[in-house]
Amino acid sequence: MNERLRFVARLLDGEKMSVVCREFGISRKTGYKIYNRYKDFGLRGLEDRARSPYRHPNKLPFQVETAILRVKREHTSWGAPKIREKLIKQYPMIKPPAISTIHATLDRHGLVKRRKHRRHKVQGTVLSDARSPNELWCSDYKGQFRLGNRKYCYPLTITDYRSRYLLACEALESTQETGAFPVFERVFREFGLPTAIRTDNGVPFASPHALFGLSRLAVWWLRLGIAIERIKPGHPQQNGRHERMHLTLKNEATKPPSFNFLQQQGRFDTFIEVYNHERPHQALGGRYPGEVYTPSAREYQLPEVPDYPFHDRTILVTQCGRICIGRRKINLSTVFAGQYIGIREIADEVWLVSFMDYDLGFFDTEVNRVEPVGYNPFAPKLLPMSSE
Repeated sequence: MNERLRFVARLLDGEKMSVVCREFGISRKTGYKIYNRYKDFGLRGLEDRARSPYRHPNKLPFQVETAILRVKREHTSWGAPKIREKLIKQYPMIKPPAISTIHATLDRHGLVKRRKHRRHKVQGTVLSDARSPNELWCSDYKGQFRLGNRKYCYPLTITDYRSRYLLACEALESTQETGAFPVFERVFREFGLPTAIRTDNGVPFASPHALFGLSRLAVWWLRLGIAIERIKPGHPQQNGRHERMHLTLKNEATKPPSFNFLQQQGRFDTFIEVYNHERPHQALGGRYPGEVYTPSAREYQLPEVPDYPFHDRTILVTQCGRICIGRRKINLSTVFAGQYIGIREIADEVWLVSFMDYDLGFFDTEVNRVEPVGYNPFAPKLLPMSSE
């Protein structure tokens, strides 16, 4: 309104319409329209006018809205699908509104019970006691330290639980997934695939805000058929063999630190050779890890698209972590972006979401997100770790 008022004021001062319109960047037709509205209605004519149509052909008739609210108040536990079926039977001559329209009506009147998003407290899983090489690998980041060039180094380490064989010790610039993926892919290609990998609950092995604490790295492992083991938060002793290796690594390969990443990686490579093939291990009866370890028979191969023969549909999760069904967008998790999941209707308007052999959760027509199952489906079903 202020802009229109200044426009009219200049015209009332005697300035020409063409000059004022040019400076305000409008046509003379629009200028005369504003000026005539002022002459007819005064200042009220310069106010913003409502642009909504007088008629709304798609608006829900108030009689139908009243019927929806009446059914809801009579049956407070009913959702939109049941209310719609009730309306169809009671008023067969009226075109029934869509389920989404009924849900929106209930929501507008505050009759939709908001489901609290269940936060899954990070917990450890059942831990296994591997008896053979490659049954279990352990991985972690040794505590970061500063190099001579003032940059921080984050060593990513991978060991075989049974043989203590050090599979990798990589000097990385951060704990981000982008650095971890190539390291694990190289190790998988060189040594094959393990049955399970044990880690803590930190980045990039886990994501505290994602479904079941999964990360993209963990989802990739699952796609390769690798089970996930997690130690309890604050219990590093559950990965004690790996932590003991870290102590040896710290004493022999980081004090003093090298000047840059290339030099530090050279020291790590030397440490790997000595640790695996020259340093006797008391727990192995004085043998070297290289004398005990053998590569896995499971070769690394790019996983095929999972098949869901017992589900209704196979759907590719979008890059924003959603399941798209027609016009509906169901929030799952970005850690599953680019992965195929299966959905199956298990009850009226209720679907089960599965990833490979794991059931993730459920969604219905009223909630646009997957409600997780009440347990961690990715916890390995193995015997507890022995006390030795």
